[in-house]
Amino acid sequence: MKSLLAIEWLKVKKYTTFWVLAGLFTVLLFAWNYMNSSGLLKLAGPNNIGLLTNAYKFPEIWDNVAHWTKFFSGLVAIVIIILTTNEYQYRTNRQNVIDGWSRSQFYNAKWLLVLVMTVLITVYTFLLVLIFALTNGSSMSDMGAHAEKLLYVMVMALDYFSFALTLSFFFKRSGMTIVIFLLYTYIIEIIFQQLLNWKIAWKPGNYLPLQCSAELLPFPLLKTLKSITGLAASGPTDTVLVITTIAWIIIYYFIGRAKLLRSDW
Repeated sequence: MKSLLAIEWLKVKKYTTFWVLAGLFTVLLFAWNYMNSSGLLKLAGPNNIGLLTNAYKFPEIWDNVAHWTKFFSGLVAIVIIILTTNEYQYRTNRQNVIDGWSRSQFYNAKWLLVLVMTVLITVYTFLLVLIFALTNGSSMSDMGAHAEKLLYVMVMALDYFSFALTLSFFFKRSGMTIVIFLLYTYIIEIIFQQLLNWKIAWKPGNYLPLQCSAELLPFPLLKTLKSITGLAASGPTDTVLVITTIAWIIIYYFIGRAKLLRSDW
């Protein structure tokens, strides 16, 4: 495992696109949360209460930072797509096999990369929560409530990144794969979700490949509105969504593996 990761690191450590997109994610997520927490983005409630600013204290901050991590995670998914499709463009996948790797090792190396990126995103989210909560005067004694959102960030990131990886093995071209990923993630699946939930009472749209993890990290104000109107109670529980997401991740793994082992290089 260490040798696989070491080789993956050699591939990315001097790759400018990787560092640009990873840096963009890091800076944008921090900057967006900073603008929300500092009041630079105005959203006031009754009596001119700053809804966004007040939401950056424990325990509400978990919900907010986790949601925005989900929003910007598409940048990291694009990184994974580029790193994987480059293997086909530059024939480094064949070179790995010539050097002694099996196809399964090559495939598992990419999944290890996905796991590492997932852990890094989760840790970064945790650090942002601590930074903004403490700078806004939160007490550490209130830290525990809503902390499960950090687990949901990990589940969401693994879902999005493994989905992006699976697409990469099918389409093998960075431009096409990125377009398909963005269209499906931010347009097609949302449309399907709305149609399915509108037509079918048990709301199957919430169990679509990416929607199941996205539902774990809704926009907090929208979640509050649903609770007030009673819509939140009609959806699946977080536990069901987590189990569904894990099931999809397992499906991605075996579908991608079957595709890689059977296709020509």
